Amino acid sequence: MKKLITLFSLIFIISFSATAQEAKTVSLEQTKGEFTQKEVTLTEGSYVFNISNNNSGTDVGFVLVPAGKDVSDPANHIKEAYVTNVVAEGKTESSKTVTLKKGTYTYFCPLNKTPQYTLTVE
Repeated sequence: MKKLITLFSLIFIISFSATAQEAKTVSLEQTKGEFTQKEVTLTEGSYVFNISNNNSGTDVGFVLVPAGKDVSDPANHIKEAYVTNVVAEGKTESSKTVTLKKGTYTYFCPLNKTPQYTLTVE
């Protein structure tokens, strides 16, 4: 039984590591009232969003919504794209892994009151 548990644990760790390695990182920076990246183009796949707060004057976050959906309705937000903690000035926080398919998305920060920007997945 002990060997079986050890084997299961090893398989789980290898699977988790392989999944984590497949995700690419997208780094986005916010300043006062805006993202410095006004448009992002990616390929289909899995991503982790790193959101940096560069003297925005407030804590910041990150919201990603498929284009055409009401951005004010949290039911339309891609929850995995939320940063796991609000981002204090001078800090960077990350989202969970988000799998994106071809299409257009809108990203913005309601805390920093940024405009809405376009993320395109080709």
